[in-house]
Amino acid sequence: MSKNRIVLAYSGGLDTSVAIPYLGRMIDGDVIAVSLDLGQGGEDMESVRQRALDCGAAESIVVDAKDEFVRDYCLPAVKANGLYMKQYPLVSAVSRPLIVKHLVEAGKEHGATHVAHGCTGKGNDQVRFEAGFLATDPDLQIVAPARDYAWTRDKAIEFAEEIGLPIEQTAASPFSIDQNVWGRAVETGYLEDLWNAPTKDLYAYTEDPNLSAAPDEVVISFKDGVPVAIDGHEVTPLEAIEELNRRGGAQGVGRLDMVEDRLVGIKSREIYEAPGAMVLIRAHEALEDVTVERELARYKRLVDARWSEEVYDGLWFSPLKRALEAFIEDSQKNVTGDIRLTLHAGNITVTGRRSENSLYDFELATYDTGDAFDQSYSKGFVQLHSLSTKIANKRDREAN
Repeated sequence: MSKNRIVLAYSGGLDTSVAIPYLGRMIDGDVIAVSLDLGQGGEDMESVRQRALDCGAAESIVVDAKDEFVRDYCLPAVKANGLYMKQYPLVSAVSRPLIVKHLVEAGKEHGATHVAHGCTGKGNDQVRFEAGFLATDPDLQIVAPARDYAWTRDKAIEFAEEIGLPIEQTAASPFSIDQNVWGRAVETGYLEDLWNAPTKDLYAYTEDPNLSAAPDEVVISFKDGVPVAIDGHEVTPLEAIEELNRRGGAQGVGRLDMVEDRLVGIKSREIYEAPGAMVLIRAHEALEDVTVERELARYKRLVDARWSEEVYDGLWFSPLKRALEAFIEDSQKNVTGDIRLTLHAGNITVTGRRSENSLYDFELATYDTGDAFDQSYSKGFVQLHSLSTKIANKRDREAN
């Protein structure tokens, strides 16, 4: 057995396939390839496992982590209404700590000395992976071929041809794509010119919103912030996301074209498709509107934004993120009820809300006969509410 053993986050693509023999040569060790099924669809995971072995991996491990991913990573994002910059549904960011977890577990099982990933030095994922490794197993030495050895796609293809790797070296997509059941992220290629509009070949999870069929009405039921039924039929959280991906995707829901602020300090243009994620977050927000008390709701919006930044920035294992999550979890005790939405032409429209925990009081809200709101209290309330502002403005007028 070689002295070194390297656990590699393996996607099955060109870069990580070439990394197997390359890392073996550079570090003089055996490579254990670890791949996770996160509901990304596409290629059969057994083919991915076999490709790693064909490329020289000493071990190739495939983990069916779909339920774990949804339960422990996507559901917290729903409860936190997780959107970075109020737009990005954290498609890649929530998956990285789970991949870290399984890489570390594989490392312990196989006595690994190193852990490796395929990220470049320009992206966020290098931080998400490595911050996770440093937090959970700092004894593992980290190596990133694309960054540490100035690895380029041209070099990868040349190396693959040199040693005769069994991969399709020339089938290079102009885009960098990451996908899982929570959504799909596309970047690079002609998208790097901000004036270039996305073309239809970019999309895989969603249909053209302009060609959508008749509106689709859906009722999502939540219990303590967790989706438990769709249209009255009980579902697991994974089933909820998969069904909403299908129905939302058919309506062109969840497409996003944004320029985001990367952690490394550059702005990057990203295309996202996340129909299920966006429908669930929109429904969850609507239910919180009627079940969460005003001051708690106001503060939770700040916490949600900060939680999203921590996750985006690769700090899933940070004390702050854990503390924010404890607050969020406590806020979900009454987020139970049903939200009715219409999905059509790329839009998500809330049309109905009901909950036994609702704070909406018809008799207080109505302007018709039966109004129980005592308006005589309001004059004094307004006077006291604005008193400090009134005094400060009086001082400033007199000073002039």
